[in-house]
Amino acid sequence: MEELALTPFSATTLFIAACIAGMQYRRAWKAEGPRWQLWLYGLIAAGALLTLGFLPMSA
Repeated sequence: MEELALTPFSATTLFIAACIAGMQYRRAWKAEGPRWQLWLYGLIAAGALLTLGFLPMSA
């Protein structure tokens, strides 16, 4: 199951992507932007955070 482990670099990259997608989601939500943007940024943030939560880190 080592092939499904995250390296520190990939985990950091996923965390930064989740933060950026979350910020974009909030901007689109506050501006009452198009629904497709909410779905896009929400799915990116959720996917990244779920990946971080359920895949182990390798040393």
